[in-house]
Amino acid sequence: MWIDTHCHLQLTDGDPAEALDRAIEVDWVVVPGIDLASSKVAIDLAAGDTRIRASAGLHPHDAARWSQEQGGIEALMGDVSAVGEMGLDYYRNLSDPEEQRTAFAGQLALAHQHDLPAIVHCRDAFSDVYDHLARFDFGAKAVLHCWTGGPRWTKRFLELGVTFSFAGPVAFENGDTVRRGAALVPPERAMVETDTPYLTPPPFRGETNEPAHVALNGAALAEVWSIDVNEVAEATSQRARVVFGS
Repeated sequence: MWIDTHCHLQLTDGDPAEALDRAIEVDWVVVPGIDLASSKVAIDLAAGDTRIRASAGLHPHDAARWSQEQGGIEALMGDVSAVGEMGLDYYRNLSDPEEQRTAFAGQLALAHQHDLPAIVHCRDAFSDVYDHLARFDFGAKAVLHCWTGGPRWTKRFLELGVTFSFAGPVAFENGDTVRRGAALVPPERAMVETDTPYLTPPPFRGETNEPAHVALNGAALAEVWSIDVNEVAEATSQRARVVFGS
């Protein structure tokens, strides 16, 4: 059985329960919020379905709203299994970088205070994300969501004891850099995710992603590591249970 450690079921057009019903090989999923409203929806979904764990946070694209949403997100800490999706995105830069760093630091502190995993978005911001995480001792509970770093940054983050979560890019035709980074990650340090409804892996590229596709990302890792896909499922699911406590 697989565990999809990052799927935004609250952002899909379809029925989340039906999507989970189609994911017959998936034990449970983590649904992260990207702002206060979507975090509340994730919590509501988790309250109604034992296959769902919720996370609450503010995505870097909306970091300018941290001062407005901080109190509301903090109030949700008793109802979630993690904090995030948080982090830094210098690729799209939809929020001012300084505001991104402020929101990221605040959410890392919140996760540390409540002893919760931190689900981290990192795009073209490896150095700053590393520096922020190095200030804390999260270890396995620092989850690098949709990890796309190559060998150099993968080696550096391995030193922090973090967990690497791999999504569709590890299976993409142009995913050689991701796969070279993944080759350095021990299976017991990795998890798999779909990032539903985004980043659909082949052969379903162009379609809406869903938890049922998480096994395709696991199969890509099996090729990278030259091990049986069932070993990938076992190792990544065990890591998910360690990180999220379930």
